[in-house]
Amino acid sequence: MAVALVPSGWWQRWRRRLSARDGSRMLLLLLLLGSGQGPRQVRAGQTFEYLKREHSLSKPYQGVGTSSSSLWNLMGNAMVMTQYIRLTPDMQSKQGALWNRVPCFLRDWELQVHFKIHGQGKKNLHGDGLAIWYTKDRMQPGPVFGNMDKFVGLGVFVDTYPNEEKQQERVFPYISAMVNNGSLSYDHERDGRPTELGGCTAIVRNLHYDTFLVIRYVKRHLTIMMDIDGKHEWRDCIEVPGVRLPRGYYFGTSSITGDLSDNHDIISLKLFELTVERTPEEEKLHREVFLPSVDNMKLPEMTAPLPPLSGLALFLIVFFSLVFSVFAIVIGLILYNKWQDQSRKRFY
Repeated sequence: MAVALVPSGWWQRWRRRLSARDGSRMLLLLLLLGSGQGPRQVRAGQTFEYLKREHSLSKPYQGVGTSSSSLWNLMGNAMVMTQYIRLTPDMQSKQGALWNRVPCFLRDWELQVHFKIHGQGKKNLHGDGLAIWYTKDRMQPGPVFGNMDKFVGLGVFVDTYPNEEKQQERVFPYISAMVNNGSLSYDHERDGRPTELGGCTAIVRNLHYDTFLVIRYVKRHLTIMMDIDGKHEWRDCIEVPGVRLPRGYYFGTSSITGDLSDNHDIISLKLFELTVERTPEEEKLHREVFLPSVDNMKLPEMTAPLPPLSGLALFLIVFFSLVFSVFAIVIGLILYNKWQDQSRKRFY
């Protein structure tokens, strides 16, 4: 594989200024930096990757539908338009979702999300926002931005409406993240504050330029950045080390409206694989995990639910319970009769 050497300082500056919509230009530049097939090494210790098309989505949205052959499935009120996929329209009590059918087994990855939130509602009269998911279960409607509560995996929320009236510490819209092992509920009344890993204000409604979000997961390190100012620059939002996410989960995005509403649109989702060199010590530390967790953050342990009983098992349990009850009654009657006989003998 050909290797193109680029000064690390230049790469850092260029990467920071790179807009999410320039992903295709970045890939083309990397291809021009060397010959042959495969990714190009642009910085010591890291090789930037191919676009993973089976986990990516862009216009004209081919492969989106409800059939088993589609790479992406729609749910609820979500619908495909020519320029975007609308998760929910600017109407009350709607919810919709878009889910990838292919589980992701990448070790290190970066997801770039091009989205737009807009509507007729004025200040604090719009809602509720959207979420980006990397979870064990897919296509499960529920109250958490249109997805199930007590999910297993990672949720990143673009929350546009403050439910907690007394809070004065944050300005909405607000981006936050949550890792769940299936034991935690998202607290709507407090805007998810008890379980969030971090967050930042993100003024994303009714903008006349493109808005982007990037979720990067490298070496157990979760980083979330945004490009929402029209300057084509990534701005830091959340950075959390020690995040342990299993492989084989699904990417998706969902939205919900209640009494308040907005248009929640997804324009593109682009997933890139990041190939990172690891030392032998890091290889030991970064072994496969089977349940999401965060270092130094105590998540309640999940107790596995008992498997449901089959009809035959239930019948046998009831049958033997009845037999045991009859047997116990018979033994009781025999003992009672013996006791009565012994009582009569004492009186004679």
